[in-house]
Amino acid sequence: MIIHRLDARAIRELRPQLATLLLDAVADGFSLGFLAGLDDIQLAAYWEGVGHEVTRGSRVLLGAEQDGMLVGTVQLAFPQEPNAGNRAALEKLLVHCTARRRGVGTALLQAAEIEALGLRRGLLFLDTESGSGAERLVDRAGYIRVGELPDFACSPNGHWRTAAIWYKTLFPRSRRP
Repeated sequence: MIIHRLDARAIRELRPQLATLLLDAVADGFSLGFLAGLDDIQLAAYWEGVGHEVTRGSRVLLGAEQDGMLVGTVQLAFPQEPNAGNRAALEKLLVHCTARRRGVGTALLQAAEIEALGLRRGLLFLDTESGSGAERLVDRAGYIRVGELPDFACSPNGHWRTAAIWYKTLFPRSRRP
């Protein structure tokens, strides 16, 4: 497996594979901000928006490739507030159903942490559906669960789900202003 950073050009070229990953996750009921019935226009708009954010430097998209196919992605989103230079949000960890439970998610998390370290982002945070397999993944990766938010997001099929909030400190910042 090869994990690499995807720039806007790669996002355009890989859009069909990126769309397949997202559709696969939504079909499996993962709460990723999308509802059932996701169409080509919505998919194109979403990935185009990711491409713009990658170009602006407010987001990094990592892709896991196996045998020439994209089997997973993860994103690091960088808050733009002046006081947010130490943190990044882990978003949209997607692993195709045919590649799950084979270490792809773990490898993507590790790669995201390396990217964050290189960009001097010492605090990573994420939310995931409470009780999901993603919780087990981030727990094993050393993330700390800080609590839950009830009815945080609607699943693709219309059921409200509780979200668990997690973080990991990669390096501490000085307490001095």
